[in-house]
Amino acid sequence: MNKLTMLALLFGIFCFGQKSQDIEKPIRTLFLGMKNADPELMKSAFAENAVLQSIAKDGTVKNENVQEFIASVSKFSKGDLDEKIIIDAVHSDGGLASVFTPYSFYFKGKFSHCGANSFQLVKQQSDWKIQYIIDTRRKENCREIK
Repeated sequence: MNKLTMLALLFGIFCFGQKSQDIEKPIRTLFLGMKNADPELMKSAFAENAVLQSIAKDGTVKNENVQEFIASVSKFSKGDLDEKIIIDAVHSDGGLASVFTPYSFYFKGKFSHCGANSFQLVKQQSDWKIQYIIDTRRKENCREIK
């Protein structure tokens, strides 16, 4: 492999990695805000008209108001809520990105439940924001993320 090909390959890897980190940033910001019970940090992760939903065991979809979610999480003490995620997949096209994250949720240091989050993000000006989250929640068949 010649030096020019190697340089092009490394540049592509660096650019993709940066793009992925930029897309992941609001997701990581959201969970840091939850862990710190910081409403402003959580709010900064979302687009203005973001949608938040959960899929119940019976398959029904429950809508949750983003502002009410932030307010309820903010009532906890710092460190009470800890959602640990694994970024399974990041896909993007222009100003649209999709991120899938299995998670384990801990309440006051004890495992509570697990599931998966599916995020849709939009690029607004130069920042990525969460436009849509839908998740699952279960207590069985969990692979704890430490």
